[in-house]
Amino acid sequence: MNSKEEQHHTPHQQPEWLLDLARLMNDPGHDRWRSMVAATGGCANPVHLTGESLVVHADTGEVLHTYRTADEPYGRLLVACGNRRSSVCRACSQLYQADTFQLVRAGLSGGKGVPAEVSAHPRVFVTLTAPSFGPVHTRREKDGTSRPCRPRSRDEPCEHGRPVGCHIRHEPKDEQLGQPICPGCYDYRGAVLWQAHVGALWHRFTLEIRRELASQAGLSRRAFAQLVRVSFAKVAEYQRRGLVHFHAVIRLDGPGGASEVPPEWADHALLCRAISPAVKRVRVTTAPSALGQWDLRWGDQLDIRPIVLGGAAEGLSERAVASYIAKYATKAAEASGTVDQRLACPACGGRGRDRFATCRRCQGTGLKPGLHLDALPVTEHARRMIRECWDLGGRPEFADLRLRPWAHMLGFRGHFSTKSRDYSTTLTRIRGERAMHRATEAREKYSLPAVGDATTLVLGHWRFAGIGYTPGEAILAEHIRQRVETARAIAAEREEDRLGG
Repeated sequence: MNSKEEQHHTPHQQPEWLLDLARLMNDPGHDRWRSMVAATGGCANPVHLTGESLVVHADTGEVLHTYRTADEPYGRLLVACGNRRSSVCRACSQLYQADTFQLVRAGLSGGKGVPAEVSAHPRVFVTLTAPSFGPVHTRREKDGTSRPCRPRSRDEPCEHGRPVGCHIRHEPKDEQLGQPICPGCYDYRGAVLWQAHVGALWHRFTLEIRRELASQAGLSRRAFAQLVRVSFAKVAEYQRRGLVHFHAVIRLDGPGGASEVPPEWADHALLCRAISPAVKRVRVTTAPSALGQWDLRWGDQLDIRPIVLGGAAEGLSERAVASYIAKYATKAAEASGTVDQRLACPACGGRGRDRFATCRRCQGTGLKPGLHLDALPVTEHARRMIRECWDLGGRPEFADLRLRPWAHMLGFRGHFSTKSRDYSTTLTRIRGERAMHRATEAREKYSLPAVGDATTLVLGHWRFAGIGYTPGEAILAEHIRQRVETARAIAAEREEDRLGG
């Protein structure tokens, strides 16, 4: 067959996505489908709903407006999946990132129900790190020049016969970055247990920072709490070695919270001085085990930076901090070489009791019960951490850590972003305001009474009907997402120019 004949295909030989794309483009309901996808922001995995919604007059029972999915070209309504992870749905993660930015910035600059005077309160940006469990490949720079990874003696081996150093000048995207110099020397057991207890470490830090602040102020903890309130917002960031950092905003308020100014002596200097000793004193001891006990603590690397109005040489700006925290609120463990979802049964694709072991109903397929890691698209370092989670999770003394269900997260099972009650607004309130805005627009479009009007009732009946796209729909949805993202970026730039002017 010559080249021209190779390029010729009959309709039956065309790829599935191309045939589906042609069908979709020529469908009479294509324009309505595009508008629904655009309304989700180009969501990668929309939820399909069927049903109806009625706006009814409360007194007379008159139906003022009706929406039925049966009237839609495809008989379904598409709703955004709402997943915060950028690796799962970029469109929904960007919305989550924007909401997190607003939440964090409100606690720094005011807005969303937080008074603008909060910007004058003492605030710092803190990074808490994991300790070392063994040397890993890293990228080192000095004055813009790349330097050897770990310049140790070339002839000095570790106990496993491997070199203790690395003289490679790693590139930023080198796959070796974050991988152990010697996997045999790396303390995988300690790393997994630290990761599983990092939430407890953070909780104890929030208690210890209050004790240290009171001590340095010469007050009892009770007296200090009556004068100063400590608020925070934090986010977890996975390093390439598979362990998390915590980036946190810590703020001092008066006893009434953000609406009250703290005493003059509760300033930036006091807050900065108290953080380091508080971090060093935090300890969490693991449960007694035949394997021993671990005394877990934060790493030696600690970064403390004041947050100042507008930014300055000695501090960070409010916008920079909010952007930084919002950026990592949509990331997960996939950045460290593992997968972004719980592992399924290799026999049927379903989820077993342990969520990544062979299902009970699949025990007769010939697959041995237990963990199947060989086919997982993960790095060898992540594979060994997952294996350690599995092994430790099977021991009764570590049952409360739930290491097996969270093995895909390398043992970390905490929330990626959290805040104290009085730091600022909530994501629920931000989303509620957005939903109210959209409902108000819809009411105005159909000349209906305002949302919340006591004379009307909204009655709805909805059923789940599926999720996702066909191959052709997925291609068009991604194109729509890119257009929505570009439009938002242009609008954001114009808003910044307007405010700057």
